[in-house]
Amino acid sequence: MSDDTPTRPTPSLAQLLDAIRFLTILPVPNSERAPEPDWLTRAMTFFPVVGVGIGVISAMVLVLGNSLFGPGVAALLAVAASVMVTGAMHEDGLADTFDSFGGGWSVERRLEIMKDSRLGTYGGLALGLDVALRATALAQLPLWAALAALVACHAAARATPGFVTRKLSYAGNISGMKVSYADAPMRKDEFVLVLITVALASLPLLLVSPVALIAGLGGGAALAALMTRWAKRLLGGYTGDVLGAVEQMFEIGFLLGVAAVLAA
Repeated sequence: MSDDTPTRPTPSLAQLLDAIRFLTILPVPNSERAPEPDWLTRAMTFFPVVGVGIGVISAMVLVLGNSLFGPGVAALLAVAASVMVTGAMHEDGLADTFDSFGGGWSVERRLEIMKDSRLGTYGGLALGLDVALRATALAQLPLWAALAALVACHAAARATPGFVTRKLSYAGNISGMKVSYADAPMRKDEFVLVLITVALASLPLLLVSPVALIAGLGGGAALAALMTRWAKRLLGGYTGDVLGAVEQMFEIGFLLGVAAVLAA
């Protein structure tokens, strides 16, 4: 007798699909299972894997753009590709965070501004500088180095949310969270998988230049840590927008660090 019950994905595959669904606009099968309360935290294990995919897409656009327009336009198109495939998710967090930190004089007011969908001066400036710095840094690199840097950068940057949520507490109203990652921080075994993914994604850049990889990771970690400390001081913790801002700051620092070593 045939069984028409649809086959459910294994837990790991389900978490990978959750990560793709959450971080990108790429079409994936709809989930047929009821979401667990900690589904997003569990999916964070696969954020760097999704980052590898985003980096590969961005790298493909860079190659095509370089053959058609040259390094400057190609770098801008590569950044635009990553923005499009993620639905500008992290950029939105960066803009909201800078509007909040720049325009609020109390924790309550900063959280209120962060929820406002309108773009302010601080957010607009942050977005412009974000895109300009990433594109300019990419344009300074030899093509082969830029391709390796994109994959490593996008993978490593998406490891940051798990570390921030483990270090800081949630600053807003937990009951009003769109998705929950406050009650179940990532486990040590999940961090190990995250670090293994980042290490594998970084291998091409390591082969190109170990010094550039160290500079990239150091620059990214420094800016991500700065944003994390800023959030702790001004909010007392993190929000979803802060996680997006931390991710973007890591990308900026990583690409600037690599460019400082390998700029053509």
